[in-house]
Formats: sequence, structure tokens, C-alpha cells
Amino acid sequence: MTTTAIKHTGTHMVEQPSDIQAVGRRKARQRMTATWAGRIILAVIVIGGWQWFTAAGWVDKFFFGQPTEIWNSLVHLFTEGTAFGTIWENLWITVQEALLGFLLGTFAGIVLGILLGSNKYLSAVVGPYIRIVNSIPRIVLGSIFIVAFGLGTFPKVLLAAVLVFFVVFFNAFQGVREVDQNLIANVRVLGASPLQVAAHVTIPSAMTWIIASLHTAFGFAIIGALVAEVLGAQHGIGLIISQAQGTFDPNTVFACMVIIAVVTLGAEYLITLLERSLLKWRPPSRSEAQAI
Repeated sequence: MTTTAIKHTGTHMVEQPSDIQAVGRRKARQRMTATWAGRIILAVIVIGGWQWFTAAGWVDKFFFGQPTEIWNSLVHLFTEGTAFGTIWENLWITVQEALLGFLLGTFAGIVLGILLGSNKYLSAVVGPYIRIVNSIPRIVLGSIFIVAFGLGTFPKVLLAAVLVFFVVFFNAFQGVREVDQNLIANVRVLGASPLQVAAHVTIPSAMTWIIASLHTAFGFAIIGALVAEVLGAQHGIGLIISQAQGTFDPNTVFACMVIIAVVTLGAEYLITLLERSLLKWRPPSRSEAQAI
């Protein structure tokens, strides 16, 4: 037997928790349905308008492509392949470069961010040099890496790692600076070593900042790998884009962008799962609470 949804108290009726949860779930489903309906309508408007304008000649499809031709390019890429191998081979190379760069840049950004955020003297010494490197245009760094290390995988991983590093570093650095200093002082009074303070106070407190940076960081890893491939490569989605650009084929360029967008959305979903797993202790934010 289920509990009574409503209990009479004098002249008042009090809703039971089971009924409140049911209402909350129903509202959440309604919000999700409305959200997806809005997304689909927006996509139909944008893609349909694009197709209409190019078919009517209001927009030149030679320069801006056409949705139907982009679809044909996607079919061709997955069925016929490219001059540099199958699309799966090229996609795996790009994803591999981005993933390695993402891991390398994330690790370096977290370590240096926490280290400099915890040590004011070290921050004062190293900080200006980090800002100098951050001010260098990434395409210049990519060219330097290509010249120095050739057309292989390493320069692509390195450029992706550089882009990821600064995103993660500044978030980790700021996250450490935002940790409650009174809490750190109390833990030290209790006899905690610097390593214990970092492991049990500093890093968990900064984890929200760090995880938030990862959502943006993977996108930058993809950008770094693609830019390096456009500058010089033997395989990869960036090379396909570069060739399509040289032959004035915007449809293939957009098709490659669609492929990369799908990969990035998949990575974003996995990072969201990681965030929920690592931050179970954190009370849900207002937006997350509404989605429950």
C-alpha cells in the first residue's frame, strides 16, 4: 500500500512527500519536452531558412554551401572516404591528438594552478612569464611547433595541450585562491601537513572550478589539433578542411564541422558525467535542482 498522497489536518490538507516528488518529476518532464521542442524548432528554422535562401539564390551556395549538399558531402566522406584514407582513420587521428593534448594540458594546468595558487612567492616569480606565453597568438605557436617537430602527431598534441593548459590553469589558480583561508588555518592547527592540506582541503575546494574549465578545455583541444593540422599534416580532419578550402568546397568544410561538433558534444556529455561523479558532495545549484 502506498502512503496517502494528502493528509487532512483539521480544515487543511497537507501534501505528502511522494505527491510533491511526483509533481516535481512531471514538471521536469514538461520542461525537458519544451526544451527539446524549442531546440528542434530552432534547428528547423536555421537549416530550413539556409536551404531556402540558397535555393532561391538570395545567398550564394558557392561560398556558403547548402544543407542538402552538406549532407551529400557527409555521405560521400563516410562511404567513399578521402584522398588521405577513410574518414574514420582521419577522425581517429584528430581525436587522438585532441585527447592527448587535453590530458597533458589538463594535468599541467591543474598542477601548476594549484602550486602557484598556494604559493604567493612562486606565483609572483612565474606569473609574468605565464602571461607572456599566454599573449602569444596560438597560430604562431602552431607554426613554431610544426617547424620544430615536423608533420607528425607531437606538434598537434603540443598545440592542443597549450590551449587547454591556460584554460585549466587560470581556473585552478583562481579556485585555490578562493579556498577559505580560515579553514586551511584550522586544519594546519590540527597538525595537517602541506600535502594533507592540499589533498583534503585545497584540491576538493578548487575542484568545482577545475571541472568547470574542462567543459571549455576539450573544445580548445579540438581547435588546437585542427589548427595544427591545417598548418601542416599528413592525415586528420584539419587536413581535409584545408584541402576543401583550397578547392573552394564549403560543403565539405561544413560536413567536417558537423563531424567535429558531434564528437565535441559526446565529450561534453562524458565530462558532465565525470562532474556529477566527482562533485556528488556539492549541493545542487538552482538550475540543477530545477532539472531534478
